[in-house]
Amino acid sequence: MIYRLFAVLTLVAVIAASIFLSRQQGLTPTATTVQRSGGDEGYSAQNARLVETGANGLPLYRLNAATIRQLPNAGQVQLTQVQMSFRDPQGDPWTATADQGELRQAAGQVSLSGNVLVSGLFAAKPAQITAAVLSVDIHSDIVSTKVPVQILWAGLRLDSTGLTANLKDDRVHLESAVHGTISK
Repeated sequence: MIYRLFAVLTLVAVIAASIFLSRQQGLTPTATTVQRSGGDEGYSAQNARLVETGANGLPLYRLNAATIRQLPNAGQVQLTQVQMSFRDPQGDPWTATADQGELRQAAGQVSLSGNVLVSGLFAAKPAQITAAVLSVDIHSDIVSTKVPVQILWAGLRLDSTGLTANLKDDRVHLESAVHGTISK
Protein backbone atom coordinates (compact mmCIF):
# COMPACT_ATOMS: atom_id res chain seq x y z
CA MET A 1 0.00 0.00 0.00
CA ILE A 2 2.84 2.34 0.78
CA TYR A 3 4.20 1.73 -2.71
CA ARG A 4 0.91 2.82 -4.23
CA LEU A 5 0.81 5.94 -2.11
CA PHE A 6 4.41 6.75 -3.08
CA ALA A 7 3.62 6.21 -6.79
CA VAL A 8 0.53 8.48 -6.61
CA LEU A 9 2.48 11.22 -4.78
CA THR A 10 5.30 10.99 -7.32
CA LEU A 11 2.81 11.29 -10.18
CA VAL A 12 1.12 14.32 -8.51
CA ALA A 13 4.54 15.94 -7.97
CA VAL A 14 5.51 15.46 -11.65
CA ILE A 15 2.18 16.96 -12.82
CA ALA A 16 2.52 19.92 -10.44
CA ALA A 17 6.12 20.55 -11.54
CA SER A 18 5.06 20.41 -15.21
CA ILE A 19 2.25 22.92 -14.65
CA PHE A 20 4.54 25.21 -12.67
CA LEU A 21 7.27 25.12 -15.34
CA SER A 22 4.85 25.66 -18.25
CA ARG A 23 3.38 28.75 -16.51
CA GLN A 24 6.84 30.07 -15.89
CA GLN A 25 7.76 29.66 -19.59
CA GLY A 26 4.54 31.39 -20.62
CA LEU A 27 5.49 34.47 -18.59
CA THR A 28 8.77 35.06 -20.42
CA PRO A 29 8.10 35.40 -24.14
CA THR A 30 10.85 34.33 -26.47
CA ALA A 31 12.36 37.10 -28.58
CA THR A 32 12.29 36.60 -32.34
CA THR A 33 14.40 38.83 -34.54
CA VAL A 34 13.15 39.47 -38.06
CA GLN A 35 15.39 41.36 -40.43
CA ARG A 36 13.73 43.15 -43.30
CA SER A 37 15.57 43.78 -46.50
CA GLY A 38 16.46 47.31 -47.46
CA GLY A 39 14.19 47.31 -50.50
CA ASP A 40 12.70 45.43 -53.38
CA GLU A 41 14.39 42.09 -54.05
CA GLY A 42 13.64 42.17 -57.79
CA TYR A 43 13.26 39.07 -59.91
CA SER A 44 15.51 36.13 -60.61
CA ALA A 45 15.24 33.41 -63.24
CA GLN A 46 17.23 30.53 -64.69
CA ASN A 47 17.46 29.62 -68.38
CA ALA A 48 15.44 32.71 -69.17
CA ARG A 49 14.84 35.17 -72.00
CA LEU A 50 14.50 38.90 -71.59
CA VAL A 51 13.04 40.86 -74.53
CA GLU A 52 12.82 44.64 -74.78
CA THR A 53 10.44 46.00 -77.37
CA GLY A 54 10.34 49.41 -79.00
CA ALA A 55 7.40 51.77 -79.37
CA ASN A 56 6.29 49.80 -82.46
CA GLY A 57 6.09 46.56 -80.44
CA LEU A 58 8.98 44.91 -82.28
CA PRO A 59 11.94 43.57 -80.27
CA LEU A 60 14.89 45.92 -79.83
CA TYR A 61 16.95 43.04 -78.46
CA ARG A 62 16.69 39.60 -76.90
CA LEU A 63 18.84 38.39 -74.03
CA ASN A 64 19.04 34.68 -73.27
CA ALA A 65 20.95 33.78 -70.11
CA ALA A 66 21.60 30.89 -67.75
CA THR A 67 20.66 33.25 -64.90
CA ILE A 68 18.99 36.64 -64.86
CA ARG A 69 18.88 38.59 -61.59
CA GLN A 70 17.37 42.04 -61.19
CA LEU A 71 18.87 44.51 -58.71
CA PRO A 72 16.15 47.19 -58.67
CA ASN A 73 17.89 49.47 -56.18
CA ALA A 74 20.89 49.64 -58.51
CA GLY A 75 18.77 49.90 -61.68
CA GLN A 76 20.46 46.91 -63.28
CA VAL A 77 20.01 43.29 -64.26
CA GLN A 78 22.89 40.81 -63.91
CA LEU A 79 23.25 37.95 -66.42
CA THR A 80 25.38 34.82 -66.78
CA GLN A 81 26.16 32.82 -69.95
CA VAL A 82 24.68 35.55 -72.12
CA GLN A 83 23.44 35.25 -75.70
CA MET A 84 22.17 38.52 -77.13
CA SER A 85 20.54 39.24 -80.47
CA PHE A 86 19.62 42.61 -81.96
CA ARG A 87 19.30 44.36 -85.33
CA ASP A 88 21.19 47.39 -86.60
CA PRO A 89 19.31 50.32 -88.22
CA GLN A 90 19.59 48.64 -91.65
CA GLY A 91 17.81 45.57 -90.23
CA ASP A 92 20.87 43.32 -90.29
CA PRO A 93 21.02 40.80 -87.42
CA TRP A 94 23.81 40.91 -84.83
CA THR A 95 24.60 38.41 -82.08
CA ALA A 96 26.76 38.68 -78.98
CA THR A 97 27.87 36.03 -76.50
CA ALA A 98 29.68 36.45 -73.19
CA ASP A 99 30.25 34.76 -69.84
CA GLN A 100 28.58 37.62 -67.91
CA GLY A 101 26.50 40.64 -68.65
CA GLU A 102 24.86 43.60 -67.00
CA LEU A 103 21.88 45.50 -68.32
CA ARG A 104 21.47 49.08 -67.17
CA GLN A 105 17.72 49.40 -67.35
CA ALA A 106 17.34 53.15 -67.79
CA ALA A 107 20.16 53.51 -70.33
CA GLY A 108 19.38 50.62 -72.70
CA GLN A 109 23.01 49.59 -72.44
CA VAL A 110 24.30 46.03 -72.10
CA SER A 111 27.82 45.54 -70.73
CA LEU A 112 29.33 42.16 -71.57
CA SER A 113 32.42 40.57 -70.04
CA GLY A 114 34.37 37.33 -70.34
CA ASN A 115 35.00 35.83 -73.79
CA VAL A 116 32.90 38.42 -75.60
CA LEU A 117 32.17 37.69 -79.27
CA VAL A 118 29.98 40.01 -81.37
CA SER A 119 29.06 39.00 -84.95
CA GLY A 120 27.05 40.63 -87.69
CA LEU A 121 27.14 42.45 -91.03
CA PHE A 122 29.17 45.65 -91.05
CA ALA A 123 29.05 47.65 -94.29
CA ALA A 124 27.38 44.60 -95.91
CA LYS A 125 30.30 42.28 -95.00
CA PRO A 126 30.55 39.73 -92.16
CA ALA A 127 32.33 41.06 -89.10
CA GLN A 128 33.47 39.58 -85.79
CA ILE A 129 34.58 41.57 -82.76
CA THR A 130 36.25 39.84 -79.81
CA ALA A 131 37.26 41.38 -76.50
CA ALA A 132 37.31 40.67 -72.77
CA VAL A 133 34.83 43.50 -72.08
CA LEU A 134 32.44 45.24 -74.46
CA SER A 135 29.37 47.47 -74.27
CA VAL A 136 26.35 47.53 -76.60
CA ASP A 137 24.20 50.66 -76.57
CA ILE A 138 20.90 49.64 -78.16
CA HIS A 139 19.46 53.16 -78.46
CA SER A 140 22.45 54.73 -80.21
CA ASP A 141 23.57 51.52 -82.03
CA ILE A 142 27.13 51.78 -80.73
CA VAL A 143 29.42 48.91 -79.74
CA SER A 144 32.43 50.02 -77.71
CA THR A 145 35.29 48.95 -75.48
CA LYS A 146 38.40 50.44 -73.89
CA VAL A 147 40.32 47.15 -73.64
CA PRO A 148 42.30 45.19 -76.28
CA VAL A 149 40.00 44.11 -79.10
CA GLN A 150 40.25 42.16 -82.35
CA ILE A 151 38.14 42.70 -85.48
CA LEU A 152 37.85 40.27 -88.38
CA TRP A 153 36.16 41.98 -91.34
CA ALA A 154 36.34 41.64 -95.14
CA GLY A 155 39.66 39.81 -95.08
CA LEU A 156 41.14 42.21 -92.52
CA ARG A 157 42.35 41.39 -89.05
CA LEU A 158 42.73 44.46 -86.88
CA ASP A 159 43.98 44.50 -83.31
CA SER A 160 43.60 47.60 -81.17
CA THR A 161 43.22 48.87 -77.65
CA GLY A 162 39.80 50.48 -77.59
CA LEU A 163 37.09 50.58 -80.23
CA THR A 164 33.91 52.45 -81.02
CA ALA A 165 31.75 50.96 -83.78
CA ASN A 166 28.77 53.03 -84.91
CA LEU A 167 26.37 50.58 -86.55
CA LYS A 168 24.16 53.40 -87.93
CA ASP A 169 26.97 54.99 -89.94
CA ASP A 170 29.02 51.81 -90.61
CA ARG A 171 31.98 53.55 -88.97
CA VAL A 172 34.67 52.04 -86.74
CA HIS A 173 37.10 54.09 -84.68
CA LEU A 174 40.13 52.23 -83.32
CA GLU A 175 41.66 54.14 -80.43
CA SER A 176 45.30 53.10 -79.98
CA ALA A 177 47.97 50.46 -80.58
CA VAL A 178 46.44 49.49 -83.94
CA HIS A 179 47.88 46.54 -85.83
CA GLY A 180 46.35 45.03 -88.93
CA THR A 181 46.67 42.19 -91.43
CA ILE A 182 45.07 42.07 -94.86
CA SER A 183 44.44 38.67 -96.40
CA LYS A 184 42.36 37.28 -99.19
